[in-house]
Amino acid sequence: MPGGQQPPKHYGITSAISHAPPREIDHQYTKKLSDAMKPFGVFEDEDELNHRLAVLGKLNNFVKEWIAEISESKNLPPSAISNVGGKIFTFGSYRLGVHTKGADIDALCVAPRHVERTDFFQSFFEKLKQHEEIKDLRAVEDAFVPVIKFKFDGIEIDLLFARLALQAIPDNLDLRGDSILRNLDIRCIRSLNGCRVTDEILYLVPNKENFRLTLRAIKLWAKRRGIYSNMLGFLGGVSWAMLVARTCQLYPNAVAATLVHKFFLVFSKWEWPNPVLLKQPEDSNLNLPVWDPRVNPSDRYHLMPIITPAYPQQNSTYNVSTSTRTIMSEEFKYGLSVTDEILQGKCGCGRECWGYTDFTGLPTSAFFFKYQISQCPCLPSVI
Repeated sequence: MPGGQQPPKHYGITSAISHAPPREIDHQYTKKLSDAMKPFGVFEDEDELNHRLAVLGKLNNFVKEWIAEISESKNLPPSAISNVGGKIFTFGSYRLGVHTKGADIDALCVAPRHVERTDFFQSFFEKLKQHEEIKDLRAVEDAFVPVIKFKFDGIEIDLLFARLALQAIPDNLDLRGDSILRNLDIRCIRSLNGCRVTDEILYLVPNKENFRLTLRAIKLWAKRRGIYSNMLGFLGGVSWAMLVARTCQLYPNAVAATLVHKFFLVFSKWEWPNPVLLKQPEDSNLNLPVWDPRVNPSDRYHLMPIITPAYPQQNSTYNVSTSTRTIMSEEFKYGLSVTDEILQGKCGCGRECWGYTDFTGLPTSAFFFKYQISQCPCLPSVI
């Protein structure tokens, strides 16, 4: 590099498309983007955020108390009981920092090796029953990923369980290392997967705040366009997060308004079924099944593969069909055309016009500009 400068840090499996820094106008657009999303309830206020933190703190203490009781009932020595630990980890939209008002929290209870899954669904469930702040308690023990669901002081929580091959669970435990998976049963590995994938996504993006605001915008767009649903063959939350993360890797210095536009640019031109990868897959020699079309014939038929970055790597979009992929591809193209025009200050009439629909295509206040739609005479042709 000239002048002895260090080359830019490399993110993802390819080099960035652009390292261009944001312009002043990009910061202005991003401010307007943030302001325009506020009426849709995508941000919580300080009191609501603090309430969630307080609930999670209580739940964490509750788990430690229960694990100490279980340890005592299993005749562990007092010195071991005092250090046995236990911890609550969050994942999903809350951990990513993009949850909306009133959204639930996905959480994981991590326990040491002497605490069994049956203890979690029996004695812990019974302990939760006795807690006056816990309502709507139910266990789904036979699910693909077993879970206890409840409301804790008004906050909905889905709580998974993982038993690690450790004598004690320290407060500074990091779940990202693959060695944590050794000697675990498959249900514990599945339960850990959400936390490991979420943490890896955050680790692999250049700027977390730009990533978060962009993801909030894209999730809002996807929900309003009717393409936010893993069950219906579209994309779920983790898939949208990985697409936004890949966009951030390709434009590491861009701010949210630019990243929203680049998101549509990248994925309107993506040549599916080439997979979206945030990092090069690594083999940890733990003999767990991973997504690999070279080895697994069934993986070759996936139409829109978006691969989770944590081992064991999986395709998060196996439900996508030919028809739902076509619909999403058209929506990406439409999103690109509208954001192109928004950034140019134009609409369907081809002239300067601030009375615009937002890029969801629905008649609301403009996503970037706070002007009345009625000012634009050609709005019907845009929608």
